Amino acid sequence: MSITLGDVVAALEQLYPSSGAQSWDQVGLVTGDLAQPVRRVHAAIDPTLAVIAEARELGADLLLTHHPLLLRGIHSVATTTAKGESVTSLVVGDVALYVAHTNADVADPGVNTALAQACGLTRWGPLSVEEGQHLGLVGDLDDAMDLATFAGDLAGRLPAAAGGVRVAGPPDAAVRRVALLGGSGDGLFDAVRASGADVYVTADLRHHPALEAREEARGGTPYLVDAGHWATESLWLERATRDLLRVLQEHGHDTTTVETHVSTLRTDPWTFTIGATGPEGAPQ
Repeated sequence: MSITLGDVVAALEQLYPSSGAQSWDQVGLVTGDLAQPVRRVHAAIDPTLAVIAEARELGADLLLTHHPLLLRGIHSVATTTAKGESVTSLVVGDVALYVAHTNADVADPGVNTALAQACGLTRWGPLSVEEGQHLGLVGDLDDAMDLATFAGDLAGRLPAAAGGVRVAGPPDAAVRRVALLGGSGDGLFDAVRASGADVYVTADLRHHPALEAREEARGGTPYLVDAGHWATESLWLERATRDLLRVLQEHGHDTTTVETHVSTLRTDPWTFTIGATGPEGAPQ
């Protein structure tokens, strides 16, 4: 018996319960018929027009994404807008769309545990609690290292992106305790300070919150590493597809009929960077 979309949704709900999503979030099934068969699952961070086209070209029955397509209300799905064209392309192409966003952030394994492993952590705990859910993680490296080495090692484990990895702090400063949050994280500075972290790894750090955090630190900890939104979250995709097949097998399904594929498209919106400086302040 073929695996249906309903079977896959049940497995995803087990991995990433929708009850774990923040109240403002929009997760779960967006398009698709629960009775339709699923033979190929395509995974990506963003449900962009290019990613949807890629899914269709590969013959995917389900597109699994981290970011929602319809986070804010819309009143039309006409193809005169990108959102409308996206929905139309999914429906016409018979591609279901399922979103696991903040519920995948808090899962274990999930988005943040994948980032924790990329940071070199082997043990961690929650960084903060909001709406009853653990947000972010904090843990200690087995051995201390200087900030430049830490950031360089992390950059080597992340997919390349135009923005690279931005760092605030002395290159030779020692770091051992690491706080992290995949995606946008400049709302958790109080929790980071309370955790005693030497460095905070996240993304989308805006000028004023980041500057104020460094001012409060008086040049000391926590140092900041902005590793990019797409890059810090994309590490989760490979693990998500493996875990999906594992749970389907545990439910008694024959997963030899299902293929999984992680998108090869970089959906980071930035294309290139000019004039960046290295740890010594010289242009790279």
